[in-house]
Amino acid sequence: MNFHADLEVFLQLLISFGIGTAIGLEREYRSKAAGLRTMIMICLGSTIFTQVSIGLGGPENADRIAASIVTGIGFLGAGVIFKDGINVTGLTTATAIWMSAALGMAVGAKEYFVALMGMAFVLVVLIIFEKLKELIERLHQSRTYRISFEGDDQTDKLIREELKSLALKFVLRRNIRVNKHFIVVYEVFGLETRLDRFTEFLQKTASIHSYEY
Repeated sequence: MNFHADLEVFLQLLISFGIGTAIGLEREYRSKAAGLRTMIMICLGSTIFTQVSIGLGGPENADRIAASIVTGIGFLGAGVIFKDGINVTGLTTATAIWMSAALGMAVGAKEYFVALMGMAFVLVVLIIFEKLKELIERLHQSRTYRISFEGDDQTDKLIREELKSLALKFVLRRNIRVNKHFIVVYEVFGLETRLDRFTEFLQKTASIHSYEY
């Protein structure tokens, strides 16, 4: 029994636990699908797999098990990506899972500086850049509206006029007509406040049956 080797393994697992906790707390705070426990398990599991891979493979094949982590973690990431109407959610959480596994592998490979600096950059992206993203979205936001109505194309003309009056840029993505039923999909760009005003317009217009974005 090698005390120093066992101590290093313990410290590796402790560092991995700390990294997983730091990333997991941020995801848990935002009520994401993969939260505190998930991130800790991913980080610890990646560290253990890497340790075992190095132990079993030796210098020649140290990556034979660790390489499988990259493939396996993809299935976990795919499980948190959802299509919500015409939007896709969960991509940031999926990449956080991917990064947690990478940092856990770095700890298992004794690349402590890489792991700790990587964790710092991940937290900067998840916390500070989230504030920057919110600021950018207030100044310039993109929404894809799917609008349903019946009648002639007068309602569509009304929608276009409202978009122009609000100085919003827009692109018609789809235009579907079944008898007297219309569905149009517009990608709209502009200030968040103006987009909210356009949404209010859709709510108040009697000829519009439904909308989503």
